Amino acid sequence: MIYETIITSVDAMGVPHVAPFGITMQDGLVVISPYKPSSTMANILASNHAVMNLTDDVRVFAAALTGRSAWDLVDADKVVGVRLATCLAHKELKLVNVIDHPLRPQLFLQVLHEKQHQAFQGFNRAQAAVIELAVLVSRLTRLPMDKIEQELEYLNIAIEKTAGPRELEAWSWLMEAVTNHRAMLNNENLA
Repeated sequence: MIYETIITSVDAMGVPHVAPFGITMQDGLVVISPYKPSSTMANILASNHAVMNLTDDVRVFAAALTGRSAWDLVDADKVVGVRLATCLAHKELKLVNVIDHPLRPQLFLQVLHEKQHQAFQGFNRAQAAVIELAVLVSRLTRLPMDKIEQELEYLNIAIEKTAGPRELEAWSWLMEAVTNHRAMLNNENLA
């Protein structure tokens, strides 16, 4: 099972990086498999730490993928790093193993500390639709445009029926990325 999270990491200079990541759990360890190259991977390899943030604010996912900043960060409790200031929970992680791969290495991280900050209020279909669109946006250069268009048509149903202001804002940011990608492809086809 893959869980959609936000991974925060810092580089050698302490500059934070915020990125959405689908994680898996394996023998009690958090496993992330970033595509190479990856700022998150470079930061974790340099510092041996990261923070996994659990949030229901889908704007964070959309903002991270579209070059926006829709979050405040605070220092982590036990590791050198940062976490989202307003998340439901966070887990501070230590790198314990790496399985290298030319495309997607696996980083295995041990939970050193975890804390619950807010109660989970329940699922919203629009939140799930935004997360799915975020995954598509993260793979715009890897997926055919007709596949993306097909998925968008279905996902838009949940947005129209159940989205609140946060989901609508996140959706608009991601749709801007899709529109820009579509325009770029059209320009390439005309050239």
